Amino acid sequence: MVTEGKKKAHRAQYQKSKAQDGLAQLPRKRFYRQRAHANPFSDHTLTYPASPDAMDWSTFFPNYVQDSSSDDVSPKRLTKDVEVVDIGCGFGGLLMALSPLLPDKLMLGLEIRSQVTAYVQEKIWALRTQNPGGPYQNAACLRANTMKFLPNFFRKGQLSKIFICFPDPHFKARKHKARIVSTTLNSEYAYALRPGGIVYTITDVKSLHEWMVEHLDAHPSFERLSKEEQEADECTKVMMTETEEGKKVTRNQGEKFVALFRRLEDPPW
Repeated sequence: MVTEGKKKAHRAQYQKSKAQDGLAQLPRKRFYRQRAHANPFSDHTLTYPASPDAMDWSTFFPNYVQDSSSDDVSPKRLTKDVEVVDIGCGFGGLLMALSPLLPDKLMLGLEIRSQVTAYVQEKIWALRTQNPGGPYQNAACLRANTMKFLPNFFRKGQLSKIFICFPDPHFKARKHKARIVSTTLNSEYAYALRPGGIVYTITDVKSLHEWMVEHLDAHPSFERLSKEEQEADECTKVMMTETEEGKKVTRNQGEKFVALFRRLEDPPW
């Protein structure tokens, strides 16, 4: 059994070896494991910008930093905006698969668990180092609480895709308020998504699937895509096969429930 002390020691050794000789070795997942879910209502120690304009993305996407005649410009601007977000990205399987599939789009994984976030960040660093000038330059991961701070990171209409993959089902009725799809949060997704943008949802829990469909269907800013449109979307297959939870469901021969929703145009005032 790998104890927490051994995990910490292995993570420290990984950082030390990387700093010494820049070895592009992939991190080992077992040294970054954490509880499957975190309480979104807890007071986590998080760093977040006061507004999207105050967010410095330069350390997350160094290859996309705008050339500037002054080094005093803060925060540094990117040549393009983040427009694909994976909420609760876990160990980053979806990010790694989408990066080469959507090479012209900047994508971000949002994860509340600190050690899991560190794993994804280290894996992206290693993959970038192994593939200089290749894929993975457009992918990054950030520790954040989406339920509290999504509008702090993204402007109105900035995003084109939001992925919600195998979220915590919060089975108990008193815990339903912690579900990542709700009337209130759907309004925040509608704010961040541009018209025509897509919310992708997938779970192996039928009751949660029905909950997400009910709440997104009821929101005036979204309409559900038809089965034909859903199957024609190249990201749907990736979402079903590349996440860690999705692979686990496949191994256990479980069922996956998928629903996609399109952001509608705002009505004229």
